[in-house]
Amino acid sequence: MRSTKAARLLAAGAALTVLTLLSACGSGGGHHENEALGSKAPDPPRVKTQQANVLPGMPPVQDPADLYAADRPNRLSPVVKDFPSRVYVPNTNSDTVNVIDPRTYRIIETIPVGRQPQHVVPSWDLKTLWVNNDLGNSLTPIDPRTGKAGKAVPVHDPYNLYFTPDGKYAVVMASKDRQLVFRDAHTMKVVKAVPVGCAGVNHADFSADGRYFIVSCEFSGELLKVDTARMEVVAQRKLPFHGAMPQDVKISPDGKLFYIADMMADGVWIVNGDTFAEPVFLATGKGAHGLYISRDSREMYISNRGEGTISIFDFAQNRLTKKWHLPGGGSPDMGGVSADGKVLWLSGRYNAEVYAIDTRTGTELARIKVGSGPHGLAVYPQPGRYSLGHTGIFR
Repeated sequence: MRSTKAARLLAAGAALTVLTLLSACGSGGGHHENEALGSKAPDPPRVKTQQANVLPGMPPVQDPADLYAADRPNRLSPVVKDFPSRVYVPNTNSDTVNVIDPRTYRIIETIPVGRQPQHVVPSWDLKTLWVNNDLGNSLTPIDPRTGKAGKAVPVHDPYNLYFTPDGKYAVVMASKDRQLVFRDAHTMKVVKAVPVGCAGVNHADFSADGRYFIVSCEFSGELLKVDTARMEVVAQRKLPFHGAMPQDVKISPDGKLFYIADMMADGVWIVNGDTFAEPVFLATGKGAHGLYISRDSREMYISNRGEGTISIFDFAQNRLTKKWHLPGGGSPDMGGVSADGKVLWLSGRYNAEVYAIDTRTGTELARIKVGSGPHGLAVYPQPGRYSLGHTGIFR
């Protein structure tokens, strides 16, 4: 068992360092705790000359100052603009995916899938949703235009799934196999299996130039840095907390820092991906788990699964500004933001439910009963030019 006192000391000791490191994200900015972020009009596109030596084949960086510039409210790709808006909920213990109509908050369909579905993952080209059937050793494709499932594709140990920024490869987080498996993004044929020296690879995000990605290792409390083109682990780091269990990974809008939720340290680790130096820690709440960026790139929503809350981190102010409490508690886990930015959708992992939360006020809009063990739900479609995987990392 970890020490609560140790956790407090770690958080306090790191506070000054956090502020110093986070200053790289920018400074100043007015206080906007009560602003209706989801209802703000989309900013005009800020297309700038590409300044980074990006991974060959990767789409140009639309705005080097904001990696999420393509994710503004309702700015849907022509590929997905006619897809019906749905929330896809994989129920790990029920071996099903519940499909919710976000307008009515009702389940409109239940799709049988393989054993222990973990996440619903949008493909790089936005055309397919892949259900990760972890113990079923398969991926079930869902056509988001029709909502119908296709024939499952054999893929061993697919706990989670990502796509390289050039769209060439799927990267399977094979947690039990202790591998990162690069597969053809369309056929899912193995291209290269990369053994890892850590336990429980589960989440990731890519650098601004797409040339590397950071991976969390849940069961050994470590982080990996992986060269995308070479398909090789180039660095490995142990988190400085006994019993650390890192979860979701998300890069800052300016591309300078990575944030890693840790469900045992009860907060978020912040690391410079380029230098991969010692990370610093920011306490958020018990069981910190999922990380999601607001549609205006100002804030990050952090789900604290162990206490039924969502912490709000302001990038410009470099601090936590709010904490939303789910009425009666809950177990907010993974999810995503609606296309218009007004609703944060999260699965209730241990309560067989899904939460719809107003991003302007933190008010719970709906609590929907679903199957057992809801996990990596996907809100789809969402704005963005392409998907990097998980429950929807769009750029």
